[in-house]
Amino acid sequence: MLIIGSIAAAGRPALAQQAVTVRADAIFYGDNTEFRNPFREGETIFGTLARGEARVDLNDRVAISAGVFGNLRFGSESSFELVRPVLTMEVRGRRSRFLFGTLDTPRVSVEPGPDRTGPHGLLPPIQRETLAFDRPYEAGLQWLFKGSRLEHDMWLQWQRLNTPDHRERLDAGARLDWRWGGIFSSPLQMHVVHEGGQLYASGPVRDSFVLASGIKLSRRPQPPCAPGLVCEKPMARLDGSLELLGLWSHYVADRAQPRRTRDGAGFFGRAAVERASWRAHLIMWRGDDYIKDEGDPNYQSLRRDGTRWRGIRDYAETGLTKTFALAPGALIEVSFRYHRIEDHYEYSYRVLGIAHVSAKVK
Repeated sequence: MLIIGSIAAAGRPALAQQAVTVRADAIFYGDNTEFRNPFREGETIFGTLARGEARVDLNDRVAISAGVFGNLRFGSESSFELVRPVLTMEVRGRRSRFLFGTLDTPRVSVEPGPDRTGPHGLLPPIQRETLAFDRPYEAGLQWLFKGSRLEHDMWLQWQRLNTPDHRERLDAGARLDWRWGGIFSSPLQMHVVHEGGQLYASGPVRDSFVLASGIKLSRRPQPPCAPGLVCEKPMARLDGSLELLGLWSHYVADRAQPRRTRDGAGFFGRAAVERASWRAHLIMWRGDDYIKDEGDPNYQSLRRDGTRWRGIRDYAETGLTKTFALAPGALIEVSFRYHRIEDHYEYSYRVLGIAHVSAKVK
């Protein structure tokens, strides 16, 4: 007992030196799409997702986080649609963060605008924005880097395991931006969704891959803001950006049936202007045989009934976003969009409430 007591007493000073940060994040979302077209069905998504965790800094470079994540859908028969543990090992550098475990997503509060709120900020044809609410929890590996010229988010995450009922499903991707100087930068985005697994042959082996690259002109670099933090960006002047990207898609519906494989291409253009708490944007899209798993169906050459659209696909949208800064760490974002999907004209709107609270204790 004396030996045990001596060891415990010796360990107390080391434990007392560890910094502990308690953090809570909540996103209140209301997304309504008044769609009824051959490509995408209308949907109303209302709910709240919350994440609470305690982070222990072992030293200046390594931290361990533990907590709980929950997603509540309003009107659901269950208290929570999803409850998952938050367990993350984080290794920090001067300009980077490496996460092993629960990923730091979604990045809803990083940039205003409903067209940029996907889990990792990919283009809507690559990952639809509503995945931030439908699938907000992700776990795997993530590497975030922000330097003077290069910024990137790279990840690998598992969505489900291979069982007798279904194939394993995972996705991996990268969102990079290289700033040449001045107003010019080169974005590069890659994303792959894979279904397979060797334990159980329960269904076809499928792949969906997209590569996108082009040029971006922006009047000023993006403000520093880590995913998961509420960013207040007051702007007295008018700022804007223009993005022009080409996309190439490779869709494998079943590796055992090569004739069903499709290669496609698309052009994505987006212009936006921002001033103070307002943002307006315009998106133009043209695609040919473009099919992407997890992409927004409005951009794709695949109808809701599974048949292919033969010919050039056109899509356009314009939107207006207003952000209300309520308090440090709390804001409300309201947006409205008008969509043109071939000869269909639809509208959608969204209201987001975002709150972030953190405190450091010893």
